[in-house]
Amino acid sequence: MLSDKIKLTAKDILEKEFKTGMRGYKPEEVDKFLDLIIKDYETMHQEIEDLQQENLKLKKQLEEASKRPPVSQTAGTTNFDILKRLSNLEKHVFGSKLYE
Repeated sequence: MLSDKIKLTAKDILEKEFKTGMRGYKPEEVDKFLDLIIKDYETMHQEIEDLQQENLKLKKQLEEASKRPPVSQTAGTTNFDILKRLSNLEKHVFGSKLYE
């Protein structure tokens, strides 16, 4: 899975501390930038989870659908079947008047 390939969590980024040197970066700027990265990272992680759940749901639906026979076989409605049913319905509704 993708989560096995991701090395950092949002918490890892948040808790990361950098050593300062003689002419180091401004800690406030680094913190602001890391805050943006954390938000994006959390959004990306949530999106991945949502997509994985949707993928599982769709796989289950596909598996269930493949177990059912095709609709045309279960309904058994060919043109001949429809005409036969229509004829029977006409006979039932109109009775002998149909053939007079």
